[in-house]
Amino acid sequence: MAPSTEIIANIEELLAVLPTGLRLQLKQHELLDDLLEVVIDLGRPIEARFPDTFEIIGDAPGTQEDLDLVVSRIGEFGDDNRAGIERTLHRISAIRNRTGRVIGLTLRIGRAVYGTIDIIRDIVESGSSILLLGRPGVGKTTMLREVARVLADDLTRRVIVVDTSNEIAGDGDIPHPAIGRARRMQVRTPSLQHAVMIEAVENHMPEVIVIDEIGTQEDAFAARTIAERGVQLIGTAHGNNLDNLLSNPTLCDLIGGIQAVTLSDEEAARRGTQKTVLERKAPPTFDVLIEILDLDRLAIHGDVARTVDRRLLGDELRPEIRRRATNGTIHVEQAAAEPPPELEAHGPLAGLFSIVSDTSRASKLLVLGLSRSKVEKALRELRLPCVITERPKDADLVIALKATRRRTKGGPEEPPTPPTARLVEVRSNTYGQIYEGLREAFDVGMTAREEFAMQEAEQALKRVIQGHQPVELTPQNAYIRRLQHELAAKYDIRSYSVGHDPRRRVRFAP
Repeated sequence: MAPSTEIIANIEELLAVLPTGLRLQLKQHELLDDLLEVVIDLGRPIEARFPDTFEIIGDAPGTQEDLDLVVSRIGEFGDDNRAGIERTLHRISAIRNRTGRVIGLTLRIGRAVYGTIDIIRDIVESGSSILLLGRPGVGKTTMLREVARVLADDLTRRVIVVDTSNEIAGDGDIPHPAIGRARRMQVRTPSLQHAVMIEAVENHMPEVIVIDEIGTQEDAFAARTIAERGVQLIGTAHGNNLDNLLSNPTLCDLIGGIQAVTLSDEEAARRGTQKTVLERKAPPTFDVLIEILDLDRLAIHGDVARTVDRRLLGDELRPEIRRRATNGTIHVEQAAAEPPPELEAHGPLAGLFSIVSDTSRASKLLVLGLSRSKVEKALRELRLPCVITERPKDADLVIALKATRRRTKGGPEEPPTPPTARLVEVRSNTYGQIYEGLREAFDVGMTAREEFAMQEAEQALKRVIQGHQPVELTPQNAYIRRLQHELAAKYDIRSYSVGHDPRRRVRFAP
């Protein structure tokens, strides 16, 4: 871990809830600073667990009196059988018998680690929605906590942490200082996590939502709704890597979902595949996927849409791998692989190239700091005479994130662009911002489809107000749904998205 990293563990507060003999023995232990958890089970030896070993502590097996004493000194257990100690990050998990009595406890040390996100700070600052994956205990929640603090304190963004088990911001009503100025919304029971996610967006106008352990289909739908409203989403999900998500039907929607597509004989022959193939169903909820190999080494998939497309084509993935050295410097161990040209010829991206029949007359667009898949989707929707180029010197037009253009000294160098190239700057890496920026650059008015959709929304809102009954709109793309959500907010009417693409639609409710 880097020398600049600071760790605050508050171990004394955890030791204080233990029986006296156990507390005194652990306080004198030479590995106390590395303690991970204490395990007390009824009638079994009490264990102290460290990163590479465990030791038996105490002179006798755990008793019911030991368990009851600890329970009396901590906070209340939730429906997930987790409790905490107020103003700390420690987590106590219970094992109960059939009558509900606690017969086992796992007391896990919670540590606030400062200085962990320098390795991905450029991605966090870009406004991209980020999904963190990794094995249990690798540091996902630790990184989330630090991301919330940096965004709230250093970048002065409005950040809300949706804290289901009080693991991000600690137990009690006052959140732990480790999240800085970020606000925390607690979740009464895990089954309501998705509802609190939506409530956070509707009631408190955040620019960023931080959420730990997206694990249900309802959570995945809520995450997509949040992303559609232009809010940056930083979250974790169950799974160690991208392949885990692709094989998980519950969470696959986070990276665009998968559908089976039957090709014509000619298309199958051209691709050299079977007639039925798997393709990405929709734009991903998250722009960037980061696999935490360990706290100082990460694999970064910078464009989730393109990564999923390549994986479904059977390609081996080559993500960017970054490592933090012991002196704190960041090294790129492996650069991300360039996508093969054939990826652009079919699949979810194929429609873009049917828009421009004569590419020699099309504007050449260079994309900086933005999700290429979102830019491609906006070009398709707007039917613009424009193709994306990878060669900066050929660009007629540059679309860039303002944060990328304002990159501080010492950050990544920007590709040189011709002085004649026109610049389109957008505030955040969301589809809506990209769509609006391109539409303004090419002076495109509202399409007939958009006008119809907004008229439908206006009429539906009036029916909701008059009849106090929910109304569902016809399916629309993500940009139009965002406009409809914004319109509902002006009327102070609740709105949320339901269904899967291409049938995803907005529902208004009184």
